[in-house]
Amino acid sequence: MIEADLLIVGGDESGCAAAVQAARLGVKNIVVVNDIDWLGGQFCTQGIGPIDEWTMVEGKRTEFPASGPFLEILERIHAHNRKTYGLARPGNSWCGSNTIEPRAAAQIFEDWLAPYASQIRVIKGWEPVKVRVENGTVQGVNFRRVDGGSDDSLTITAKLTVDSSDWGDVIRLSGAGYMAGPDLKSRFNEPSAPDVLEPGGHQEMNPISWCPLLREAGKDSTIPKPLRYDERSFADWKKAPPWVDWDGSGGIYNSSGWCIYTHRRMVDRYHHELAPGTEAVILNWPAHDYPLSTLPKQVVDALEQNETGASEKNIVDMTPAQRRIVFADAKQRALEFVYWLQTAVHDRVGDYPQSFRYMKLADDYGTSDQLPPKPYIREGLRLEALYVMREQDVRTESKEPRWAKTMVPDGVFGWQFNLDFHPTRRNFVDNDPTQPWQAKHYGTRNWSTDTDRAMFPLRSLVPVKLDGLLGCSKNIGVTSMVQSAVRLHGQMMHVGTAVGTVAALSLRDGISPREIAASPQRIREVQTRLVRGADGHGTLLWPWQDVRPDEPHFEAANLLTVAGIWRADPEDVHFRPHQIVTRRELASALARLCRALPDAKDWPELKPTSPYTDVADTDKDRPLIEAMISWGNFGPQQPTFHPDEPTTWATLHRWLAALDLPVFASLVHRNNGAQPLNRAECVDYLHRVLQKRGEFFPPDFNVGDPNDALPWDRDNNSVPDRLQPPS
Repeated sequence: MIEADLLIVGGDESGCAAAVQAARLGVKNIVVVNDIDWLGGQFCTQGIGPIDEWTMVEGKRTEFPASGPFLEILERIHAHNRKTYGLARPGNSWCGSNTIEPRAAAQIFEDWLAPYASQIRVIKGWEPVKVRVENGTVQGVNFRRVDGGSDDSLTITAKLTVDSSDWGDVIRLSGAGYMAGPDLKSRFNEPSAPDVLEPGGHQEMNPISWCPLLREAGKDSTIPKPLRYDERSFADWKKAPPWVDWDGSGGIYNSSGWCIYTHRRMVDRYHHELAPGTEAVILNWPAHDYPLSTLPKQVVDALEQNETGASEKNIVDMTPAQRRIVFADAKQRALEFVYWLQTAVHDRVGDYPQSFRYMKLADDYGTSDQLPPKPYIREGLRLEALYVMREQDVRTESKEPRWAKTMVPDGVFGWQFNLDFHPTRRNFVDNDPTQPWQAKHYGTRNWSTDTDRAMFPLRSLVPVKLDGLLGCSKNIGVTSMVQSAVRLHGQMMHVGTAVGTVAALSLRDGISPREIAASPQRIREVQTRLVRGADGHGTLLWPWQDVRPDEPHFEAANLLTVAGIWRADPEDVHFRPHQIVTRRELASALARLCRALPDAKDWPELKPTSPYTDVADTDKDRPLIEAMISWGNFGPQQPTFHPDEPTTWATLHRWLAALDLPVFASLVHRNNGAQPLNRAECVDYLHRVLQKRGEFFPPDFNVGDPNDALPWDRDNNSVPDRLQPPS
């Protein structure tokens, strides 16, 4: 038996992030149990070395800003690539500019954890079989060896357990509530959810994919013909270009570069003039996605032989042995796709240097079949959490993401990605499950359903029932629809970072994560620690496109916007730090800041007409402007306010003094007062005021209502009630 303060089951990118963050925040005894030798999840064990993190900005696809430990890993990836290829980004991958080969990624994660070896113990080759629960609290986990070795039992007790396993086995075995497969419309009222499930619908998940790594061989490297290969399995993809000559120009998702080859190219040696043999491609194409419902006959038979009824289970509820039956067929599908590219496609298109016929299955993984040790998992078990994030929280009808309808007050990271389902069902030839099949979309579950920029709630990490347990990786409180968007490399690392932070504070203070989730003041401590980082980059909370962790206003721009003191432009995802602040903008921010203080004054009663000729009676900022003036010693007022004129440092100094708020000599030292006040400078000074005076927090959240996304906000308009003037 091993005793731990924090037990993390699963060594994927999310579990590793949780371990490192907790160690950096002072947790001394952390045990990570992983089922295989490699750490790193999607980056390596699942074969997704090309990192797809796109968003839409001003009509063009670009990458969502990286922050926190995810940015640390990207920097390590860039350093490795520079050392190996002389370039930080050697891939020219269509889906994303950052790529890393799997063995290198696994080593990067090992190296990342290594400095904390005195705090983090990693145990490999074990899978959970039982969760110890006493008095509603998880006390520990029993494990067995994956390889069935003679030393086949291991028990770890812990004060707090984190489930970062592939399929949420700790949550499932613990008895905590969970979801798997589609959610009915009656559950969360999601517009895209089904009213009823058709036969087999309970098994329907975003498909898994086994993603082969191919490396340039310079000779015919056609693999042996897979046993069940049939060209009809890929009939719908005959017109997809296998290769185009694209050098990455125009940026990610440029239509001129779209083809199977460049889609997830790892190393582009031709355009970068690198050494022969270094060209590498990963295949992650819908043609070899493996749906988890409507299974082929041979898989159904094998599952039924293992256990009667096993073929009707959702994969989340299968035993590890049953999942391996599914995995074996998914691997064959991947090999069939490789063979099709090397034979039928080559013969159709003709000979060319980058033909898949001249690419070999790489040996990087060290597996007997040369495939990744795990499939790419897009959807798994989902936690019945204090709040379950749902489609209507983030859905938009616009192609251009703005701010989500629901900007939660307990956000622990900012994110945006479309609701993105790969084909979830099969079309069998002649409707015969013994025949070849192609994957198909079903109902409203498809790709590229638009979403806005959102924050992920801390409450969605905490189970509705059971203490001593936190969800991690994809085992979190989201619906199936939302999980199709919350599954990327960066998002999963942010989940882990948030979990590690909550775990560290929980263990430090001897309280449960549930108590943290219910306390606005403790939530703000979590957010502050996240945005400041722990011996590394801070995490982006409010999903600004142009606020970077190394910028001096990063903390202020995040925390003030999360608190509602600084208001984001509804039509602009940029903070625009160098934009000069107008008088209306500064007055509104100062009014909200005053209301955020513990000793806030009441809102003044507005007169029927505006006292200023240039501020209309219906101007949205009028109540805030008049509130600021009424609360301060501003002296006699002129008939005009000049709301859209620029401010200076001296303006801020005068208004702070008039409001009896802390002032700063730096604002008026020598000639500083004449300087125009930009947004970066403004939020920095306002945040300093808030730190000096303190922030008001209600005693607790009402976390008992699982349908209340905005506990501070009675009218659910994403403005805290205390900061909103009376209508």
